[in-house]
Amino acid sequence: MADLHVEDLTVAYGGSRVLNGVSLHVQPGEFVALLGSSGCGKTTLLRAVSGFVPVDGGRIAIAGRDVTKAPPERRDTAMVFQSYALWPHMTTAQNIGYGLKLRRWTRPRIAERVAEMLRLLKLDGLAERNVTQLSGGQRQRVALGRALAVNPEILLLDEPLSNLDARIRLELRHEIRALQQRLGITAVHVTHDREEAMVMADRIVILNSGTIAQIGTPEEIYRRPASAFVASFLGADNVVTLQATRTERTLEIAAGPDHDAASLPLGQDGAQAEMIEAGTTEAGPVAAHFRTESVRLTASGEAPAGALVLRGRITQTAYPGGRWRYGVAVGGTVFLVDDDERRTTGDAVAIVIPPSALHCFPIRQQAAGTA
Repeated sequence: MADLHVEDLTVAYGGSRVLNGVSLHVQPGEFVALLGSSGCGKTTLLRAVSGFVPVDGGRIAIAGRDVTKAPPERRDTAMVFQSYALWPHMTTAQNIGYGLKLRRWTRPRIAERVAEMLRLLKLDGLAERNVTQLSGGQRQRVALGRALAVNPEILLLDEPLSNLDARIRLELRHEIRALQQRLGITAVHVTHDREEAMVMADRIVILNSGTIAQIGTPEEIYRRPASAFVASFLGADNVVTLQATRTERTLEIAAGPDHDAASLPLGQDGAQAEMIEAGTTEAGPVAAHFRTESVRLTASGEAPAGALVLRGRITQTAYPGGRWRYGVAVGGTVFLVDDDERRTTGDAVAIVIPPSALHCFPIRQQAAGTA
């Protein structure tokens, strides 16, 4: 097992920086997901590690060996591409064994290794089938087998599941993760799919505009997003502007036209407000983020104490399955809320937001954290 060190990495295209001082350490045997929207730099970072993209500054080391200027074939990495990148005129076995042939393995050794990969990836019986006759899921297994056959120190995965249908995608994400854990290989996986990253990775690296916005375990970044950008990107995209002050233990929210004053606890099971300066006497503007699934609706007059309660009216209804989804107009903003009870457009309701569901940031910090 090998580790990966990326130190102060900079990559520019035509004078425009795509990566700006990125530093990252991937532990031996760790599965790390690079997560972000299009253009954030995640694929460029992966390709820089693989050697397909030259870097303008910084250092890349694999297993303690500086590979910053090394060509791809000297880095001991293997890439699984989004587009499979298989040879269409070759069979399954020939594609899996292609890298071994380039390494001048003998035919018996290649046959033995290919047979091992076929068993490992549940491709038994397909060795002689042309890859154009395989399903999308089978082709991606072949691509994975070709990468693993050469026993790389680092496995690089460039959105390998994005071209597959939903059922196969769910199946393969668990297969790839189980296989990575079984082999103990270090892996770096690029995706724009939040759930995919959360399910597969030991740690997630969220990128925004060429820099790292946050690194942490799935639970850490979900429960304690480091910025308004991360909170929104991870699904807490309902945002209400409040006037609030922070003490050491509570967030004191001033009353507004659509909500009462509230004193909310801070801490592990309370509201997140670390970015808000404590001890100020004057209330300041705060952006409070919350997730659709983390709140509940009640009749407007039934709102409980100990939570932030927003009063509004239902303007939209939908049933995506399992629970009802409502658009609730509070002042000039419509919030999306999931609820078990069937309600009617025009109903007066209260959105009850428990303290633990709130991720609060000063407005100035929110502006700095968005792209």
